[in-house]
Amino acid sequence: MTIVKMPRETKQLLVSGIRGYMETELDKEIGELAGEQLLDFLLGELTPHIYNAAIDDARKLLEERMSAVDDDLYALKRSLPSGRR
Repeated sequence: MTIVKMPRETKQLLVSGIRGYMETELDKEIGELAGEQLLDFLLGELTPHIYNAAIDDARKLLEERMSAVDDDLYALKRSLPSGRR
């Protein structure tokens, strides 16, 4: 799977967050390049899992909506005169 494409500003914001986290939580300073490389690694590892979960969520939502449509269509059926189908 390809790495997620994102605007440069978004990537810079994420890298800044990663660098801040590394410094605050792990007491380790990393540079801009190391932050970008870590972001690229994390995206490569996480993206397939997040994507698949989103597909599963979309499938579930569509199944629920199709069930509701099926119920609505059944409710629209007209009764037939007795003796006929």
